[in-house]
Amino acid sequence: MEQITIQSIWQAYERISPYILETPIVCDELLATRSNASSIHLKLENLQTTGSFKLRGATNKLLSLTEEEKKRGVTTYSTGNHGLAVAYMAKKFNIPATICISNRVPKAKVSRLEQLGAKIEKVGLNQDDAEARAYELEEEEGLTVVPPFDDRHIITGQGTIGIEVMKHVPDIDVVIVPVSGGGIFSGISYVMKKMNPHVKMIGVSMEKSAVMYESIQAQKIVTLEEEDTYADSLLGGLGKRNRYTFDMVQQYIDEFVLLTEGEIAQAIAYIFDQHKIAVEGASATTVATLLSDKINVKNKRVVSLITGRNVDASVVMEVMEKYSK
Repeated sequence: MEQITIQSIWQAYERISPYILETPIVCDELLATRSNASSIHLKLENLQTTGSFKLRGATNKLLSLTEEEKKRGVTTYSTGNHGLAVAYMAKKFNIPATICISNRVPKAKVSRLEQLGAKIEKVGLNQDDAEARAYELEEEEGLTVVPPFDDRHIITGQGTIGIEVMKHVPDIDVVIVPVSGGGIFSGISYVMKKMNPHVKMIGVSMEKSAVMYESIQAQKIVTLEEEDTYADSLLGGLGKRNRYTFDMVQQYIDEFVLLTEGEIAQAIAYIFDQHKIAVEGASATTVATLLSDKINVKNKRVVSLITGRNVDASVVMEVMEKYSK
């Protein structure tokens, strides 16, 4: 198994820089005051071209393929954002792409996938079904599977966010990152811990179907039935072939926070009210952690990762009506 190193993450940073945005980090003074933090910085990965951080890992993976692999084409399985990133970059690089998704993926993401011209296969009601179909396509058609999280090139691509955080907030104390399959948490936490072992890494998820959380509690990978949640991007299993992320999240996570649907919805409304941006429930989990006072950040310098914006307008209207002040 190929190792993940600081060097490999820097190599990813150089490789993908022509294709991705170095997203801004903005201060949230109101949230800092409310949380008694020294400062709170929002890392706005929602501003990436495809609307989420997933563009980093997907770009790095596609750029690692051989010419023969590119010619045969790729496939992936996704709750939406990774599929969008693969479809977008595959189109840019003239690589045929088939995106496998479950019937639970929101309409907004399905619509964007269709606009990008990728072939879409809808299967089952969860990401495990979509994953199984992607590996069938690998066997049947020789397509290269681009995993959404448990892959060296995906993890190092997502880890480039950590480099940008350290460039702009080098004296950081706490980093809050959503956790699903663990690709972004693994990449960022590897960078942060190698550069400063004292940085506290907080992983957050929803209470419903929190597979990584339950797997860590059980000390083995478990499978859960997916439930409807505002944080639909965090749904999905860890994969039967997991090689990296389960171990890396266990190694680097300092605290794991679970959130109610009400807490997530309130954070979506807060971000729209204060920053005038619409974000997914998964993105809002990091701010929800601070609004709900579930961690102690008194006198700490905090980075809260805002991961994506691909949310149905109906969801934003629903939460704004109920939670907007």
